[in-house]
Amino acid sequence: MMNISDKELGEMEKGYRATMINSLPGFKCLQLVGTMSENGHSNLGIFNSIFHLGASPALLGMIFRPDSAHHDTLKNIERTGLYTFNNVTESFYQKAHQTSARYPSGCSEFVECGLTEFFIPEFEVPFVAESTVKIVLKLCEVIPIKANNTTMVIGEIAHILLSENLIGNDGYIDHQKAKTVTVAGLDAYFNADLVARLHYAKPNLEPSIMEKFKR
Repeated sequence: MMNISDKELGEMEKGYRATMINSLPGFKCLQLVGTMSENGHSNLGIFNSIFHLGASPALLGMIFRPDSAHHDTLKNIERTGLYTFNNVTESFYQKAHQTSARYPSGCSEFVECGLTEFFIPEFEVPFVAESTVKIVLKLCEVIPIKANNTTMVIGEIAHILLSENLIGNDGYIDHQKAKTVTVAGLDAYFNADLVARLHYAKPNLEPSIMEKFKR
């Protein structure tokens, strides 16, 4: 069993420490974030810092690193107030990963990485056509985080696009059926296999597996 102190963390080589801490929490939500520049150029960047904030209102958050390679994404979100989340599947995860490259400002990662823009009339913001779960968000708040000079962006869900067969009778989105992949760290991609869905937890009741999801 290793014991690593905060002092030892601080003394680690920068790249080693970054890789270790990025992968330490385990699997993370992965999304391609689509935005539109002031010149009408589509922009796309991969993020693994997406998190649920609440269902009513329906809010999702994301974190931007300081001096992020995705600075165009943040500028575009602040300018237009709109952006999309698009899940990543095994069929195009390598192209999705390539969007993290430092392309010059104004370049479209859709073009550079071989992904397909998709629009709907109601919103002037690009989706990834290859994604099986697509979300439009309206900007709610941009919150600077003093502890490490990162930025939290909070958006409210304005529109969802997905196949009807991905939604269960109780509203559950089946990401295994959607073929959504997840990530650990910055570069390790995984397929997610369902272990089980459990009934709502109540005091003095043993956890039980929903009949439909028993193996």
